[in-house]
Amino acid sequence: MQNASRTELERQDYSVPRHPEFRYKTEFQSHEPEFDYLKSLEIEEKINKIKWGQTANNALFILSTNDKTIKYWKVQDKKVKRISVMNLDTSQSADNGTTSSSSTSSSRGLPNGGSSEKSYNCANNDLPFPPGGYASLRLPVVTGQELNPVARCRRVYAHAHDYHINSISNNSDGETFISADDLRINLWNLEINSQSFNIVDVKPANMEDLTEVITCAEFHPTHCNTLAYSSSKGAIRLIDLRQSALCDNHSKLFEEHEAPGSKSFFTEIIASVSDIKFARDGRHILSRDYMTLKLWDLNMDSGPVATFQVHEHLRPKLCDLYENDSIFDKFECCLSGDGHRLATGSYSNLFRVFGCTSGNTEATTLEASRNPMRRQVANPTRPTRTLTSLTRAVRRGGENAGADGNGNSNDFSTKLLHLAWHPTENSIACAAGNSLYMYYA
Repeated sequence: MQNASRTELERQDYSVPRHPEFRYKTEFQSHEPEFDYLKSLEIEEKINKIKWGQTANNALFILSTNDKTIKYWKVQDKKVKRISVMNLDTSQSADNGTTSSSSTSSSRGLPNGGSSEKSYNCANNDLPFPPGGYASLRLPVVTGQELNPVARCRRVYAHAHDYHINSISNNSDGETFISADDLRINLWNLEINSQSFNIVDVKPANMEDLTEVITCAEFHPTHCNTLAYSSSKGAIRLIDLRQSALCDNHSKLFEEHEAPGSKSFFTEIIASVSDIKFARDGRHILSRDYMTLKLWDLNMDSGPVATFQVHEHLRPKLCDLYENDSIFDKFECCLSGDGHRLATGSYSNLFRVFGCTSGNTEATTLEASRNPMRRQVANPTRPTRTLTSLTRAVRRGGENAGADGNGNSNDFSTKLLHLAWHPTENSIACAAGNSLYMYYA
């Protein structure tokens, strides 16, 4: 380092990290519309949840589910086969108005060895044959020149849920996963689609006695015997699969008790947990209800270690939100890979990012659009910031009634329900409407 020039040292001190590049890879149709003839019920193709499986042999594995059917997909690059070394030189036939392949075909190959253009038929084309024919004939050669991703459905898991599936979760053992509906949680083996095991059943003998339903279920990231599920009453239950085959009794209960005299008609509705996520280290659980984000420590079930206000400014509008059913919107949440930040969506295609480490008061509001800081620019009292300030913003969102964190009125017709944080990089994927936005800081 003593022999390094001053310019090199300055470059090391002020090196700007290169932002990742995202390219289109592939797409495929996961589910088709179905009809349940026994219940006379239409099943939409809409996908409720997607989960990544463990990679193997450079292949991607995906679990996807709609209301009733779960599918296990394998996405892998396959060589596109092409036919080359043709006997006939067809390049001259282009002058006669015909379209054909040359000895090194340039037509786009299909995954199964076909071609996007019509097959060549010698009888239907005016080709110049030399006098006396060809001295020798060569066999065409099949070559693989490029790789294309191909999706293949490996397993279909169906007819196991009477109610709509709301969540799926892969186990850390790489062999099993769970699926949950309003009243039951089933355990599956990835390689066996003919049977599943019911491990949680909250259905009462009399449906009139039903007081709460399951809203989300998630496996522990490292302990294959531990999972958590949330309920419509705001409770999170931790269960251990080693205790019994049917885990109706939880090992831990995480629940925040109401303050005396604060109960209202909307109390139970806004307390319903819409999503839970384990931190990568497995020590904490992040939960999202309608009004707040809560961070829980598995070793402390007396209450959340931190609460982050997301929709407190909407409390005066709960009656209106109930009338237009917006109060039942289910927002997801996510944590960064290092566990230092968490994020969740809101209305007007906004999402909030909070710092959750000790002494970190970060609270940033961004919009899922091409210009994420547009709403802040419209307000002259707010300083304009770039996306790189995502990691060091220290401003708390405003709590004005009926307005978002920047003083703007909410648009309840546009909502950001789905978002995910990259497990190792500081990037977030947000789904707003029919668009996907990637943010990197």
